[in-house]
Amino acid sequence: MADFDGLVAIVTGGASGIGLATAKLLASRGAQVACLDLKPGDLPEPLHGIECDVTDDAAVRAAVDEVVARFGRLDVVVNNAGIGAIGSVADNSDAEWLKVLDVNVVGMVRVARAALPHLRQSPAAAIVNTCSIAATAGLPQRAVYSASKGAVLSLTLAMASDHVREGIRVNCVNPGTADTPWVGRLLAQAPDPEAERKALNARQPMGRLVSADEVAGAIAYLASPLSASTTGTALAVDGGMQGLRVRPQQ
Repeated sequence: MADFDGLVAIVTGGASGIGLATAKLLASRGAQVACLDLKPGDLPEPLHGIECDVTDDAAVRAAVDEVVARFGRLDVVVNNAGIGAIGSVADNSDAEWLKVLDVNVVGMVRVARAALPHLRQSPAAAIVNTCSIAATAGLPQRAVYSASKGAVLSLTLAMASDHVREGIRVNCVNPGTADTPWVGRLLAQAPDPEAERKALNARQPMGRLVSADEVAGAIAYLASPLSASTTGTALAVDGGMQGLRVRPQQ
């Protein structure tokens, strides 16, 4: 499939996990892809890495300008950069709340704001935000993270409404717990990481964690020109966690 032929995409948080899987998939389908990341490192060809902190507005604008200068256009933005946090509302300081919201919500705003002038010139403009099952289901010990992803869901709908008549589609994906390096780091903090992994597997009706490639497939679907009538949509990729109520296995 070459539905992204001639298109240029930015993927934030593109050096690992869901971001890297998405960047690779978009490139395999014809896109020229720039991965914006704090530490882009040695990315596989033909991905182009740019060091960028989404909490720094000047850095974001410079990175977007670099992409357009290099490739001549911008068509797709995947707002994937994000951080997590563990705890209830009693466990995180104001500083932690502001840090998570700054990356997970305002970071997406900065990237979209810098990209909009270029997206308005594209015949196939699309923004896909990485949201989470945490936006629609109450998960224990995820208060600040859940609040940030609830904001991303609402932000996605507002952006879709604001920009639909400019020809810019805005959607989000809502992954369940995904088997990514970030989740691996969270598991490593648990008293019994293996027991915690089994519990996470069990709470998703399919009985396993979501893969980064599966989330990437959903992002590519929403970003593709083949989905030109899809906007303001939240696509769950969660093994049935949000919508299914299956009986426990005997």
